[in-house]
Amino acid sequence: MRRLAVGLVAALGLLSGCTGGSDDGATAPTTTDPGIQAVDTALEPCPEQDGPDVTAADALPPMTFDCIGGGTLDLGVAPGVPTVVNVWGSWCGPCREELPLVQELADAAGDQVQVLGIVSRDTLTAADSFAADAGVTFPNAFDQQADLMAEQGLPGAPYTFFLAADGTLAYTQTGPVDSLAEFEQLVSDHLGVTL
Repeated sequence: MRRLAVGLVAALGLLSGCTGGSDDGATAPTTTDPGIQAVDTALEPCPEQDGPDVTAADALPPMTFDCIGGGTLDLGVAPGVPTVVNVWGSWCGPCREELPLVQELADAAGDQVQVLGIVSRDTLTAADSFAADAGVTFPNAFDQQADLMAEQGLPGAPYTFFLAADGTLAYTQTGPVDSLAEFEQLVSDHLGVTL
């Protein structure tokens, strides 16, 4: 019964497109999972952060999220390396095509660029299943209530943020990226790293 309910929520999300921001009147699905750290997942934990606070005006809001594979992601701390942050959800049709490409970017980037995801407006079960189906292992934070999307005024997903090592926002990609080559070009153009 629970699988049917999760499937129904995902199907309704696909039918309505990839909108889902806080101002559309819909409520975010809730999870009955006992705790985010208790999820058995193939997703890697978020990296430890020990950089300075991001003080620039052109940065993501200083929000903190638990990571599905363990640890936390604090957007208020400079990552120390160029970073790509992809916002996605299992309810988003274009994310189905893009998420495997984000994994390819993570694989190609190695230590040169950090690749992270933020699962937005989703349940842990649906998100982890979606990530597993896409072959995703890079670290993903969990923003069940879509707080980042609301704060940034984003109507849906996917969105990809390109952050400099000091945490400043170098570029925001609106909508999906269609290939690994396009991701690599965006990284080169906005983060100055050739993969």
